[in-house]
Amino acid sequence: MVLFAGFTYASCLTTCTLLLLLISAHTSTAASFASPWLRDVPLVETSLVKRAPNTTTIPAPIVVAPSQYWDGIDGPWSSFALQVGTPAQNVRVQISTASTFTWTIYDGGCPPGYVTDCANSRGFLFETNKSLTWTPNSIFNFDFEVNLNMDTTGNAGFDTATLGWQGAGGPTVSHSTIFSIKSSTYWLGGFGLNPRPTNFSTFVDPQPSFMQQLKTNNTIPSISYGYTAGNQYSNPPVFGSLVLGGYDQNKFDPTNVSFPFYTDISRDLLVNIQSISTNTSLASTNLLPGGTIPAFIDSTVPTMWLPVDACEAFEAAFGLQYNEALNMYLVNDTLHSKLLATSASVTLTLSPNSTSGGETVSITLPYGAFDLTLKYPYITSPNSSYYFPLQRGANDTQYTLGRVFLQEAYLVVDYDRQNFTIAPCSSHGLDATNADIKTILSPDTVLPNSGGSSFPTGAIAGVVVGIVILIAALAAILWFLRRRKHTEKRRVAELEAKEAGSHAEHSSENESKPFISNPIGGELGGGEIHELTAPHKPFAQEMESPHKIDPNKAGYSEMESGEYFGPGKGFAHEMHGSGPAVFEMPGSDVHEMPGHGEGHGLK
Repeated sequence: MVLFAGFTYASCLTTCTLLLLLISAHTSTAASFASPWLRDVPLVETSLVKRAPNTTTIPAPIVVAPSQYWDGIDGPWSSFALQVGTPAQNVRVQISTASTFTWTIYDGGCPPGYVTDCANSRGFLFETNKSLTWTPNSIFNFDFEVNLNMDTTGNAGFDTATLGWQGAGGPTVSHSTIFSIKSSTYWLGGFGLNPRPTNFSTFVDPQPSFMQQLKTNNTIPSISYGYTAGNQYSNPPVFGSLVLGGYDQNKFDPTNVSFPFYTDISRDLLVNIQSISTNTSLASTNLLPGGTIPAFIDSTVPTMWLPVDACEAFEAAFGLQYNEALNMYLVNDTLHSKLLATSASVTLTLSPNSTSGGETVSITLPYGAFDLTLKYPYITSPNSSYYFPLQRGANDTQYTLGRVFLQEAYLVVDYDRQNFTIAPCSSHGLDATNADIKTILSPDTVLPNSGGSSFPTGAIAGVVVGIVILIAALAAILWFLRRRKHTEKRRVAELEAKEAGSHAEHSSENESKPFISNPIGGELGGGEIHELTAPHKPFAQEMESPHKIDPNKAGYSEMESGEYFGPGKGFAHEMHGSGPAVFEMPGSDVHEMPGHGEGHGLK
């Protein structure tokens, strides 16, 4: 087994095995598709998912808690809390799926004698002169809801805005576009979910939206949201639900229908209403006699705007009377009681197709969804009245499904993929604690693997294969070098053993065989090795000759002739006669060994 720098073949195999196990863990699936109705949207759980070091964290969706208030003079509607300015001022706002900015009510919106407790009725006021971070711009028109004649003006500027009550840890944008208004066109302030930039006068200086800045700051995983307006008629009442960067799967019953954005960006959430029907027995159940119409989903407004013939069908079905001055259907106490007793409902069938057939989604609204109240200053005589939230649209640019529709519909909008989904709200969503939040990831998001690496699986596999090849190559080189070194040592030892000749001492000429000592670290070429029978081994003696004997090679002598003593070998030169053997040594002198006496060492 090769040993190098603390690694062995075994450790190499162990390392390789661990690396391969890491690859196996890396290739596990990180995303799940929990809902078939969002087939083209990758979904993951809401827990924070960390990428590898040196990369950013994929944030979880933000659940924006409702204010726990029911607000509005055309409601009641579930509002949401917002902090504006420095120090923060608390306000309550409605959600606008059409707006690209936020608007608040300033103190001019509550003149003396306007209404009792006006500031609270309008969701509190934002006083720009008390904010240290307010940057005024100028007075501008909203430039939206123009088709419904609901455009208004406000003091535009920039300030810090945070969703949620103070201490709730909601998302913050430090340079958010804020309009401050006093008009009663919008009784409460509004928070815009549309991520398009706001242009005040020209298109050369677009101001990023709140949603876009959240995504840019990596606060939300994608420019998307899930929203439903909530309702007060359920038992118990259901507050509105807003999730940024995802949706609450428990709030709706999944469908398989996805709606593409409309080409007009000001009416991107456009659906086709194929039919409207009711279960009331008062008149015909067909409430859309003119056939399929396009309609814009817009939570900014409370009502539904439909064609005149559809409104007339509603009049016949529910006994409504149209108020020309208000362009609204007021409901007196007698009709109100009668309608409550009918347990009537209205079903809208929606489709991405402008013609009949194809994929459809049905949303059913009980009569309670239409049982709303108008208050002062919307109406002045009387100061309040029941009303049916339906308005006559002059043409298809006004056909709108407002907040009343979103009491029973859950809206999921994905601006990254330019599509959205409408699904009926689920009864499971009545429990606010029973949430199931899902994340919508941006298309350019690289999902992290279970090991936290940002490298693709193929890249990691390539790196590991390269490491394995490198380790194998190093192991082969080390094995070759060690084998070569070992072979060289053996060769040198064998040469030394062969050269270890015949400088072994003879204690007597009567010995039948010469004694040959074993060279240190070497091997003999073969033959028999005899142990010395003397009480001690003779030391090698240094000869009086220029050639010195290596003390580490004691027991052998170099011969001028190149021959040597060894097992089975005779003398280099055999002398005639009965005298002792003579050794011829290199050098100038030859010493003759004494005969027939005690053996002497070389001197």
